Amino acid sequence: MDPKYIRSGKRMSQIVIHGNTVYLAGQVGTAGKDIAAQSRDALAEVDKLLAEAGTSKSKALQVIVWLADMSDFDAMNEVYDAWIDPKSPPARACGEAKLATPEYLVEFIVTAAT
Repeated sequence: MDPKYIRSGKRMSQIVIHGNTVYLAGQVGTAGKDIAAQSRDALAEVDKLLAEAGTSKSKALQVIVWLADMSDFDAMNEVYDAWIDPKSPPARACGEAKLATPEYLVEFIVTAAT
């Protein structure tokens, strides 16, 4: 079974589907906004991409969260906790990393089942 690449560019695809698994590229919010707004923006984009792939957050298998500063952990979690399906919480990891630009505060990487 060959992977399916969706919204592909020179460097990456926003969505890759292989078998019954959907992989999303890392999603960030609007640069320059606060952590809560960036988290909401990024997770809204995750929802759109999952829908385009024929799935939803209720089928998320794993979420990896990168924060530019771990001091934003609680504020990000407030948004994340409101977003995630409490009946099917995915495996999750969260760490601190330098993101593509200093204006980005959070990035979400999601893997889901179809």
